[in-house]
Amino acid sequence: MADQVRIDKWLWAVRIFKTRSIATDACNKGRVMINDVRVKPSKTVSVGDQVSVVKPPVTFRFRVLAPAVNRVGAKDVPNLMENITPKEQYDILEMSRMATFSKRDAGAGRPTKKDRRDIDSFMEDVFFFDE
Repeated sequence: MADQVRIDKWLWAVRIFKTRSIATDACNKGRVMINDVRVKPSKTVSVGDQVSVVKPPVTFRFRVLAPAVNRVGAKDVPNLMENITPKEQYDILEMSRMATFSKRDAGAGRPTKKDRRDIDSFMEDVFFFDE
């Protein structure tokens, strides 16, 4: 195993992203940071680095325990990284899930324009996105 590995390859190997191309796109869009510095996909990651990944509305944080070149099984992921995401981020994720889940009566059909505006207004009040 190498001492350093590309960040896009590491994100894919530890199952943060489903494909390496999605990990590369996230890096190119500025959603991946190493030690609070936005990085390109070719940036190398080494043991002890802190990796932040923005998946709106949440920012996940991980500490690199070991570099990984090849994709590993889910059982082996804790050996390669430590999840240091603050609890508040998971609270935001749970609120987002609850906010997007709304019970509609069977046969009610699609939301009307007014319903959609009400949903958008609610979401703006709950979440503040930088994008």
